[in-house]
Amino acid sequence: MKLTYPICCGFDVHKTFLVATIITSEYVMPHYYQKWFSTFYNGLVAFKKWLLEYDCKDVCMESTGKYWVPVWNVLEDSCHVVIANPKWVSAVKGNKDDKKDSKWIGNLFRMGLVPSSYIPSKDIRILREFTRSRSKLVSMRSSEKNRFQNAFTVCNLTLDAVVSDMFGKSATDIENYLLDTDAVDPEHCVSLLRCSLKKKASDVVEAVSDFNMTPEQKERGRIVQEHFADIDHRIAQLDEIIGDLVAEYEGQISLLCTIPGIDRRTAITILSEIGTDMSQFGSSKRLCSWAGLAPASNQSAGKKKSVRISRAGVYLKPALVEAAHAAVKSTEKQPYYRIKFERLMKRRGKKRATIAIARMILTAIYDMLSTGEVFNPSDLKKFDMPEDLERKQTLSSAKEAIKLLVSLGLVPAGSISLDALAG
Repeated sequence: MKLTYPICCGFDVHKTFLVATIITSEYVMPHYYQKWFSTFYNGLVAFKKWLLEYDCKDVCMESTGKYWVPVWNVLEDSCHVVIANPKWVSAVKGNKDDKKDSKWIGNLFRMGLVPSSYIPSKDIRILREFTRSRSKLVSMRSSEKNRFQNAFTVCNLTLDAVVSDMFGKSATDIENYLLDTDAVDPEHCVSLLRCSLKKKASDVVEAVSDFNMTPEQKERGRIVQEHFADIDHRIAQLDEIIGDLVAEYEGQISLLCTIPGIDRRTAITILSEIGTDMSQFGSSKRLCSWAGLAPASNQSAGKKKSVRISRAGVYLKPALVEAAHAAVKSTEKQPYYRIKFERLMKRRGKKRATIAIARMILTAIYDMLSTGEVFNPSDLKKFDMPEDLERKQTLSSAKEAIKLLVSLGLVPAGSISLDALAG
């Protein structure tokens, strides 16, 4: 096995301390130097000086929670830091401690057996923090919506069976009225209806007729309502900050927005996860595997066992699947992914077809960010071809087919007319 890093360091990082092992190869046998350091800033600076004393600029650590981030921030400017997935460097249970773990990580890293995890540049990492926070707040807002709706459902209000959106203008006015009044007047509820909902006035009266909510339940409903409004305000704040952070990436965002199914918000989420430098991944296949859109390999004794896509891409994969759902709903303007989805769905089912479309979109993103070209797949004309061009290609194919039949002596020359196609 080839020696990759003659001088390197492996360390096991925890919340308050880390244990590091420097490995040198000056002689036939490697030499080990171990030391304990605090993870406070002064301790990390001392760790950095200790590494430079041994001229060690290649280091490796396990990605333990978020504990690796402060160490990365200190070493990023002077060392080649490799963040390892725990499954590649985990020691055998029953024979491990902090010192043995750091030595084990160092030995694996020394021989080039530890693949590096993708860590984007600092500005992309900051953008990622905001987009992930926004994603969490959106999930919280959905939970609060359900909680608010359930608060009325348990009080015999079946308004959600009448209106399409419990948070529309008419429904919101009715809900506020029910929370603020003690005696429900169905006629007043009808007067709050707008537009097409006025046609359902009788259903609304029937929905609120048996409404019964205690003062305590009303207070809980107000609390949920205020929390929901506060989450909306926080999301708007994050959107404003994210808008400032992505100012330098407007070119890439506009590029990604040319892909069917991707809007500005989805493009920002994708850029915050994968960055703009595609050389980090090497190929589109590695990027798809990193995003959790590629099935694993599980083969033994010459048999391929059933496998699923991995759980990777916790934030990237949902964004791509959302884009895939939007892309396959396109009808006339951009039918490219819709036609591919329908073909795949017949053979593999809806879920697998959706994941396949998400992977196609990510592959397109990789190529577009690598070359700077807009969305223009090589087989686009097969799915979105102008009628005159499609007629010409059909006529040309028909002529070639007739020529083949004549050459084989199956039909006499001039016996087949192409006037219908030519017209």
